[in-house]
Amino acid sequence: MNIFHALILGLVEGLTEFLPISSTAHLTLVSNFILRIPNNDFSKTFEIFIQLGAILAVLVFFWKKFWRLEMIKKLIVAFIPTSIIGLLMYDVVKGFLFGSYMVIAWSLLIGGCAIVLFELYYNKKFFAKNDPEKISYKQCFFIGLFQSIAVIPGVSRLAATIIGGLWLGLKRETIIEFSFLLAVPTIFAASFFDLYKSAKLITPSQSGLLIIGFLTSFLVALLVIKFIMKYIKKHNFKPFGIYRIALGLLIVLLLLF
Repeated sequence: MNIFHALILGLVEGLTEFLPISSTAHLTLVSNFILRIPNNDFSKTFEIFIQLGAILAVLVFFWKKFWRLEMIKKLIVAFIPTSIIGLLMYDVVKGFLFGSYMVIAWSLLIGGCAIVLFELYYNKKFFAKNDPEKISYKQCFFIGLFQSIAVIPGVSRLAATIIGGLWLGLKRETIIEFSFLLAVPTIFAASFFDLYKSAKLITPSQSGLLIIGFLTSFLVALLVIKFIMKYIKKHNFKPFGIYRIALGLLIVLLLLF
């Protein structure tokens, strides 16, 4: 991996982390199909670490809301099921599922269909209050369960929480904002857990690549968050679901032929 690769992957992470299209899927496809980067322990760690840049963007954008006591307590409740499942599945995901094109393809397809179906049948009369702090602790726990599905490569964390939130009767704007905030402890914990296990394998030159990817991800993610918060006021996520289905089908066709 070189500086150019780090910049491109940081750009991809920043663009896709807060869209319901799976940043992991796009990082894997760009890294392996386009950039032809060897699929080794460092490349996997790099793709996890640069998510911290996107998380910093969330903290900058939602600084005041994140540090409210009530919000912190609800984020902890939502984070508990995700952290338990993530720890139990870590070795399986990184050792076997991470980088599997077929797993990614089917995750994109199934997730895309789920988004389209939920948007088609989602009835606005069931909208809850628009303040994320009004989400109940029970709803927070179930949102955390839905988010844990995203340990599977290709399953978007944002898409999983959106579907979970809509299923619980929350307003689209509410679940999007809560999902952004929930990303902070979730991705922070995943990144540092991975670094703890992989730190000894990272060389000084590779540390520079991590920093480049981190900064690129942060700057791009900040722009994407601003975009998506405006987008959801007038639009739904059906186009992203259709995009996921098309990309999933394309990957399946490439693998088969």
